[in-house]
Amino acid sequence: MRLTVLILLILSVFTLTACSSGAGNTVIVAGSTSVQPYAEVLAENYSIIFPDRAVDIQGGGSSTGIRAAQSGTADIGMSSRELTEEEQEMWNIVIAKDGLVLIVHPQNPVNGLTLEQVRRIYTGDVTNWLEVGGADRRIHVITREEGSGTRGAFEDMLMENNLITSRAIVQNTNGSVRQLVSNDIDSIGFLSLGLADQSVKALELDGVAPTWNNVMLGDYTLFRQFYFVSAEKPSDYVKLFIDFALSEEGQRLLMLEGLITDMKEAE
Repeated sequence: MRLTVLILLILSVFTLTACSSGAGNTVIVAGSTSVQPYAEVLAENYSIIFPDRAVDIQGGGSSTGIRAAQSGTADIGMSSRELTEEEQEMWNIVIAKDGLVLIVHPQNPVNGLTLEQVRRIYTGDVTNWLEVGGADRRIHVITREEGSGTRGAFEDMLMENNLITSRAIVQNTNGSVRQLVSNDIDSIGFLSLGLADQSVKALELDGVAPTWNNVMLGDYTLFRQFYFVSAEKPSDYVKLFIDFALSEEGQRLLMLEGLITDMKEAE
């Protein structure tokens, strides 16, 4: 009896290990919380079409996902930032583009800012909404954590090597940024264009609204690319899921979720 139990335990450990490394039909995808909700939509529809194939989507941030793909603990890493020089040897592909938007509470009277005003708010040089056309109230700055692809894109495109104020409230997901801003009339945050819903107000930047049309026309300049990355060229079930993400159906799903895809570019 003890021998039987021991054998069963060993088999269980082996099965768990195989699943965690993407063996069998399960594909492990980890990384950017900006990409995560879109990957979940892809995985849900993929599993409906191919019920014998499972996709496990996990967050953790872009850098975490890239490291997981490098080490083999994930089959696919999700990144919302450009790969560094050290990461360039990894296999990678763009699955969609995304606008980066500044958001405030819907009742905030400010409808737009200049890029310079945003920069000064995030460095802490501007601390009151009155200074940028709003009410006489202190600005509550909300940012993402270090290592976040969203924060990295924001810093690269907007901060011009200036540091984000140490007084900023740090959040680990786009969802938590949106939640805080939706509950605080004095706050400002940034997140993915596709995740800006009716609970917050997306600001115009230099007089240009953050829409996918304006991104495509080049009028709205804050946008980034979403990547799938892997330690080596994908094969088997990993390749099948990536092929689905890049297929007409996959691109249509991402388009319906608010991302800018090849399908939109062809319109």
